[in-house]
Amino acid sequence: MPYDNIDFTEESGIVTITLNRPDKLNALVGHMRRDLAEALEQAGSDRLVRVVVITGAGRAFCAGGDLERAAELMDRNDSEEFARLLGAARRVVTAIRQMTKPVVASINGSAAGAGCNLALACDLRIAGSSATFTQSFVKIGFHPDWGGTYFLPRLVTANKACEMFFLGDPVDAGEAHRLGLVNWVVPDNELEEATRKLAERLRDAPPISIAAAKQAVYLSGAEELESMLRYEVEAQMRCFESRDGKEGVRAFLEKRDPRFTGH
Repeated sequence: MPYDNIDFTEESGIVTITLNRPDKLNALVGHMRRDLAEALEQAGSDRLVRVVVITGAGRAFCAGGDLERAAELMDRNDSEEFARLLGAARRVVTAIRQMTKPVVASINGSAAGAGCNLALACDLRIAGSSATFTQSFVKIGFHPDWGGTYFLPRLVTANKACEMFFLGDPVDAGEAHRLGLVNWVVPDNELEEATRKLAERLRDAPPISIAAAKQAVYLSGAEELESMLRYEVEAQMRCFESRDGKEGVRAFLEKRDPRFTGH
């Protein structure tokens, strides 16, 4: 089925889901979270699909949430709608982890905020050399979501996770590979071809074996992930309703430094 700002293609057992809002660096807006979840669930339930690839159109993977939309919700004090968006994000992460097929993030350019954690939720990550990874939530006074507080501390040391969460500085592709955030880094102009070859190799692997191995890898942490997803929603709602959250979003849109007060 057609989706707004999401492209869904299937070829020879490989589904490619492309975030397609390149003029906004694929920032998530409207029903994109819901559509992404539905696309993943569709791919996960199709027995002919062997591999799923998530990527972004244009020069970015995903810049995170659309802050103009967040500002609108803040102006209306619409916590209910914001909570609905968080629920849709949780559905995306759950769909990735519960499907039996391998999910590959092909990361072109910036993966920031929700975009960074969407990439971390995938089973394998291949990045172009210009890719960057940023836990940018602190820049606007928000809390990490999309499973980031679960995934990141399991991939890097606790102090490095704290550095990324507390400071929000970007990590380049080379450093991301050194830290274990990505499996492979390739030149930007080779990313599409390298992703295709990886997807074909996974497609041609035995699906029962892959499914069992994926389940085994994540089995021990499943309950902890659910706990962190619940916690993230609660913490993110507190940030959304805070003065600092409103200040962070407004400062970003007004292109000025935020003035956080702790309220």
